[in-house]
Amino acid sequence: MKTRITLGIMIMMFVLSIPVAAGGEGQIQKYFNDAVIKVKATEDASMKREILNESFEKMFKAINKIQSFGLVSNEESKGLDLFKTSLQEKQDELKGINGFERVQDNQLNDFSNYVVQDMEQASITISLVAALLIVIIIILIL
Repeated sequence: MKTRITLGIMIMMFVLSIPVAAGGEGQIQKYFNDAVIKVKATEDASMKREILNESFEKMFKAINKIQSFGLVSNEESKGLDLFKTSLQEKQDELKGINGFERVQDNQLNDFSNYVVQDMEQASITISLVAALLIVIIIILIL
């Protein structure tokens, strides 16, 4: 009887974890999509840059908190480091630093779309647990 209960609990946990995990990745994509919507709704280029920069900074803070609290394994932390590197490159390109040419004002909408597409692909490489933790931290930061 105990075996059945244990097996039943394990199966329920597995089944319930699938939509939760997908939600974590989906929420990261939603976070960047929301930033794109704000960027496109703004006419002022400096405001567009500020929106994008704040989005990057919040994501950095969330990832750094997760890593500093030791909430992820070493392997997951390496995946998060790769994700952060990709974010840093986008931020550097936005600002025109570290060897990147600054994104032109008239191309900020296209750049924000590019960031979303690239981050959607990059978020697949981070673990589902890490994705969920990032979402939780971002919600707390907002």
